[in-house]
Parts: sequence; structure tokens; C-alpha cells
Amino acid sequence: MNNFPDFPDEKFLFVNKGETIQDAVFQTKQVGYFRDAMRRFKKNKSSVAAAVIILLLILFAVLTPLFATYDMGFTDPYYTFTRPKCTLLSGLGIWDGCSYRTVNQQTYDYYDAAGAVIKVKDVYEVTDAGRKNTYYDIRVDDYLAVGYEYVNLTPSEYEAALAYEKETGKQLFYPMVDLGKVQQDANAVDANYWFEHNARGVAQRDANGELVPIYKTDESSGDGYAYYSLKMNGNQYQVRVYYYDWFTYKNGQTPAFLFGTDYMGHDILTRLASGARFSLMLSIIVSAINFIIGTIYGAVEGYYGGKLDLVMERIADVLYSIPYMVLFSLLQLRWGKEIGVVGALLLAFVLTGWIGVASTVRSQFYRFKGQEYVLAARTLGARDGRLIARHILPNALGTIVTSCVLMVPGVIFTESSLSYLGVLNLDSSTLTSVGTMLSTAQSALSTYPHAIFFPALFISLMMISFNLFGNGLRDALNPTLRGADD
Repeated sequence: MNNFPDFPDEKFLFVNKGETIQDAVFQTKQVGYFRDAMRRFKKNKSSVAAAVIILLLILFAVLTPLFATYDMGFTDPYYTFTRPKCTLLSGLGIWDGCSYRTVNQQTYDYYDAAGAVIKVKDVYEVTDAGRKNTYYDIRVDDYLAVGYEYVNLTPSEYEAALAYEKETGKQLFYPMVDLGKVQQDANAVDANYWFEHNARGVAQRDANGELVPIYKTDESSGDGYAYYSLKMNGNQYQVRVYYYDWFTYKNGQTPAFLFGTDYMGHDILTRLASGARFSLMLSIIVSAINFIIGTIYGAVEGYYGGKLDLVMERIADVLYSIPYMVLFSLLQLRWGKEIGVVGALLLAFVLTGWIGVASTVRSQFYRFKGQEYVLAARTLGARDGRLIARHILPNALGTIVTSCVLMVPGVIFTESSLSYLGVLNLDSSTLTSVGTMLSTAQSALSTYPHAIFFPALFISLMMISFNLFGNGLRDALNPTLRGADD
């Protein structure tokens, strides 16, 4: 009987009419554990994005030192805290190594003589104590602001520079300054004061507004020959060079630091990549060691329980109660010379770092060892080792792996904290870390923020990405969610 007259009977058809299908075998394609985990992981978009970011950060740490323009040991005393510059973008007025500054007349003349003034934004006068002072809002190129410098060369270096000038037609040496015409003793050692100026350091310009040079000349010569070099101690030459061009001559390329430089004139890009590589290698090694130790220790605790668990837990509690900073300091004082700072740091991480993993494994074993499938396997004669490795541990693997993955940013953060506080110092010509870079740049946070921005950005991305990645792994490796569509 059709209870719904509005729907015709021909729209309804019987499926498998007259057949008995309750005993039919349900056919499906078997999906492996890890394939199923990967399928669930891909559905977590934030975890996938985090995995991509982690991969990019690892590639940055591994590949950048191999292709970087400058090595770890590079340093330049004149390019300290130099702002970042990208050659490809500098023509657009961004990432060009320039900065805006408000300067007085003397400083403006100084930068103008050095050729560093890119743009004059504003000029105004301020009356102070009855005296009018002129100020300029200018945009200055940090790479050109160094201007001229005095350089001492050996005879061979001097001859090589002269040959370079002759071969390329590029000028390296500039006339020396007649120090007898310098108004201030403090300016006599600065190669940028090669022009006439008063006692306040303000330039005295000619009728055309041009700087009037005060070069050292040979008065006995009728052609007014200017001295381009002075002999010193009989075996050295002192010359005056435009440092931008001199840097190009010495290093084979124009100065341009993508991430800028630090307080020592190190290339931040190279140092950050090398420091990131060290921090990642340290954290991965520590995580792997702690994973092995913690898994074994926690599995024994959780599986056997009883008095053995009680004793092992008290041992773990005693070790965990020791502050990490105190532990590292003691290890460094006792065995610092034998194993080095890095060895002491690694040992400190290993001595107590496994406790968290052990606690996680222990709780998971207490959770799963009483399950029916474990009791069934034991009834069938499975030994303790097989029960632990084949039945209990795989079900706890998701939580354990997640805790170990999250240990990586934890190690990096702990090392960074120790370096930032000054307890750990890895600042050398061959070794550094992200935390050390943060520590050395903190004094310049307000004046040169780029020195701390890039290390802080790296560690922030690393911490966030590993946490999101770990959450994705936790859900993907959870055996209770196997086969779930959501």
C-alpha cells in the first residue's frame, strides 16, 4: 500500500530482491597503518603548512652556509650594525641599507663629504641659547656613510693596489689630508674631514657651494702635486681610500649584507644559518637520545609496575628536581675543559631530558597493558618483550613521537634562554647559535633592530611550526582514529 500517493510506485525499486545478503563478505582495500596516518595528517592543513615551513628552515640552515658570500669568520670593523641590503630590491627604495636620521650641520657636512646623503627630507633651524642651529632630516646610505678611511699597506700590498688601478682604471687612493689645516684635533684622525671647516666642524664652502679640499701637496713642486701616500716606519705606506670601493677591491664584490651585520661586523645571514644548523643538529641528537632512553625506561616502569616502578620514579624525581641551569653550570665547571662547552651542553640535556619521555611512555603503558588484546596475547604465550614491542608500544607510538618532536623546539628554546642570560656563550669565529645571536644583539634592540629581528623570527617560526607539526602527528599516529574519515 502506498501511504504517499504523491510519489508514484514506479519510482521505488527493490535492491537484491529475494537475495540473502547478511552473510556476504564486505570487500574493501586494506590500508596500512602509516598510509592511513599520512592520509589523516594531510587533512590537517595547519600541520602540513608547518611541515613545509620546517623543511624550508632546515634547507636554509643546511644550504645557506654552502652558497653564502661570506663565511663564519668574516668580520669588518667599519661595517658594524650595517642595515640589511638586497641588491635586487635596493633600486626600488626598499631593503637598500639606508636609514633616516636627524643631524646637525656638522654631521650633515660629514655625510655629504662621504657621499652618503641619498635624500634631504627637511631642513629647519632651532634656536638654542641664542644660537641658531641648522638640522637636516636626511636619508643616509649606511654602506657609503663610512666614507674615507686611512689604511696601512705593506710595499707588496701597495704595489698590488697600484697595479689594480692601472689595470682597471678605477681609483682606490685619494689625496692625503693636510693635517695642518684641520681645525679640530679630533678630526685629524678622520679621513672624511678633507675639506675646510671651522672650529665647530662646519664646512666652509666656496662661492659655488662646493667643499674646499685641504689636500697635502708638495710645495716645492710647481704643479701642485698632491700626496696620495705617506711612508711609515720605512716599510709601510699610509693611504686614504674610499672604503666602499676598497671593500670591493679586497673582497671581489660590492658590500651588500642581506640580513645586515652585527656588532662585530659579521654577516648575520651566514651566522644565522650556521647557528640554526647547530641548534637543529643539537636538538635532533638530544631528542633521539632521549627518545631511546626515555622509551626504554618508561616501558619498564609502566609494564612491570609495583616496587620497581616506585624506585624508578623516585630516581627520576630526584634528577628532575635539579635545575637545568645549575646542572649545566656544574658540568661546565667540572668537565668543561675535557668535553668543551658543547659537550657539557649535550650531556646536561641528556641527563635529565629523557624524564619527560619516560613519564609519557609510563602513562601510556599503564593505559594499554590491561587491554583485552594484551591479555589475549599473554594467554597465548607471548613473552614480555613481544608484548611491549608488538602490542603496547605501537599503540602508544603517537603520543611518544609527538612528545619527542616537541622536544626539538624545547631544546632550541632552552639553549637560547641560557645564551640570552649569559650562562652559555657560543660566540666565536667558527661556532654560534640562535640564542647567542639574540644575546649579543639585545643591547642594540632599539637602535639596530635588524640584528635581533632575524634570529627572533627564525626561533619563533621554529617553535610555532614544530608545535603545529607535533599536534598533527599526534592525531595522525593515534591508533584509535585509524580508519576515521574526520
